[in-house]
Amino acid sequence: MNVWVPPRSLRRVIIDALWLPIAIAFGVLLAMVLLIGVLLAPFSRERRLLRVAALAGVYLCIDVGLVLRSFGFWLRHPSPRRDLRQWREWHAALLGRALARLMSASRRLCGYQVELVGRPVVLDPSRPLIVLARHAGPGDSFTLVHLLITRYQRRPRVVLKAALQWDPGLDVVLTRLACYFLPSRSGAGEDLPAAVGAMAGGLQAGESLLVFPEGGNWTPRRHRRAVIQLLRKGRRKRAQAVRDRTHVLPPRPGGTVASLIACQDADVLVVAHCGLDTLVNPMQIWRAIPFDDRPMRIRSWLYRADSVPRDEAAATQWLDDRWAEIDRWIYSQRTAS
Repeated sequence: MNVWVPPRSLRRVIIDALWLPIAIAFGVLLAMVLLIGVLLAPFSRERRLLRVAALAGVYLCIDVGLVLRSFGFWLRHPSPRRDLRQWREWHAALLGRALARLMSASRRLCGYQVELVGRPVVLDPSRPLIVLARHAGPGDSFTLVHLLITRYQRRPRVVLKAALQWDPGLDVVLTRLACYFLPSRSGAGEDLPAAVGAMAGGLQAGESLLVFPEGGNWTPRRHRRAVIQLLRKGRRKRAQAVRDRTHVLPPRPGGTVASLIACQDADVLVVAHCGLDTLVNPMQIWRAIPFDDRPMRIRSWLYRADSVPRDEAAATQWLDDRWAEIDRWIYSQRTAS
């Protein structure tokens, strides 16, 4: 679905300027919902309305804080080009603190838990990092960016959907971190490999590029659609392979392979997760709250730069092999639980 996003100048002059009074209005509405949640709490052990309304209030406060702090940075340094590295470090730290507060609130209010499984990952601080992650379930993007900033001490660049630019706090901070927002208009994604490759080519030590090769959240419906599309193209062997990997979508190699070729000295971190991935629509998420017995388990594999192929054909096959490995790991986790 295409989502129209106003130009940056319009967002900064109108949307960002009006965000504080709009947020206050939202806050009043959330206060009313919170009151209803309090009144209904004795009649529901899960207290879902109270939990969700409280978390929405926390998110709203965090988002307003991102806009105000970013504006403060601009007042102090209206010409960030003079020290772009410091400018991005400030915003990465700001985003890290905001996500830490959001993760903490999600854990307290909704039982959102994260477990890192497998061997601990030790990164080389002298090398840039490309992160290729599975995309599924609620909150995985926030969680992975939080881990990159706080646990791995990396300034993140992310390839993400343009619709997120409607969120003023995320829009300002992620734009200043040189993230890439996928164009929403039809046909605008043709330059994606070049854009992602350019981002990867500019990576420095201490930075990471987060890419979701599947292009969207995994759902059973999207998985079936991917198989059908391959069959219509006459690619029966490929369709069978995709059908057998029921826990992942087939990776789209364009932007991912372009990033591997453009930054050949980057280590690569492949990330899989499961636990909340089967919650694929708002009603399922609502019914699962709180998530006390459903931790998000994250497994990572680190590949040193010299072990990753950098020509297009070999890199495409390497990426597909990694996604087959992710599918097998998710299957093992589900059968073991």
